[in-house]
Amino acid sequence: MSAPTAQPASTGQDEPVIHILWINAGLSCDGDSVALTAATQPTIEEIALGALPGLPKIAVHWPLIDFECGPDKGADTFIEWFFKADRGELEPFVLVIEGSIANEAIKPEGYWTGFGNNPETGQPITVSEWLDRLAPKALAVLAAGTCATYGGIHAMQGNPTGAMGVPDYLGWSWKSKAGIPIVCVPGCPTHPDNLSETILYLLYQAAGSAPMIPLDEALRPKWLFGATVHEGCDRGGYYEEGQFASEYGSPECLVKLGCWGPVVKCNVPKRGWINGVGGCPNVGGICIGCTMPGFPDKFMPFMDAPPGSLVSATASSAYGGIIRRLRRITERKLDQEPKWRRKGRELATGYAKSW
Repeated sequence: MSAPTAQPASTGQDEPVIHILWINAGLSCDGDSVALTAATQPTIEEIALGALPGLPKIAVHWPLIDFECGPDKGADTFIEWFFKADRGELEPFVLVIEGSIANEAIKPEGYWTGFGNNPETGQPITVSEWLDRLAPKALAVLAAGTCATYGGIHAMQGNPTGAMGVPDYLGWSWKSKAGIPIVCVPGCPTHPDNLSETILYLLYQAAGSAPMIPLDEALRPKWLFGATVHEGCDRGGYYEEGQFASEYGSPECLVKLGCWGPVVKCNVPKRGWINGVGGCPNVGGICIGCTMPGFPDKFMPFMDAPPGSLVSATASSAYGGIIRRLRRITERKLDQEPKWRRKGRELATGYAKSW
């Protein structure tokens, strides 16, 4: 379907406004919010100020930067923007969820996570209730970080909260009123630029300047999560030649130390963490699979070699050893000057008379 077009919000302004409503009260550490402050392509400032070509006016309602609004005092009451959206007074808006969604139905009393209070009862409004209220009205729902996308650490087997990701709560086939599926940007925390770039794409789509966002089967943006860690890793060549690290600090492939890079979809090694610098394998850390729906249960115990790595590493060692020796022979030949150019006092240019 064609991308929806932003309509003026009821804020007393003539210029169309797209609102970003950010709920960071799910089960999480706020690490995804903190990570976003390090984004450079684009920065959150560029998004919030509408400083990029083609962007409409943006209003960001995010606890981390909305310094003018207080819980009940300030230029505005922060939580009132969410009530406005619930009443249908903010059109359009993108709903961002950070943190996993607790199952509020598995306990006799109390609540797991709340975001603001119900003015009628004075009791906290749970994150799951906000999802019930706002998701049907949102232009798009964006799950930020592994906790919000697939449940993360809080959704491990045996957890007491029944935690789950947004797709588990709303349904994996859920779509917004604009026909946009849930958009998942996993990572523990999510990569800063991956998150800011996805937000930017959704805003361009809202403005009618971008087609439907392309997502994979796990609802991740395809252009960000289409390749494995191994495919973008500087250490991949060592794997091919059968050279594996036996201790941390080695520049060789980390598979035998517990790296899941060959099967994990993530672009961190290629993109770096901030301004192209850093990222788990780039600084000597193993990949533990935090961008995958099976994290963390299917990747435990950490620091152990992944299943199948012994077979693949053994095969790579045998095959790679032969390849490595053959390449060294070629390397030695190519690492010398041509026979017509030799060291000494006599100048040889390779020129030969043709008559």
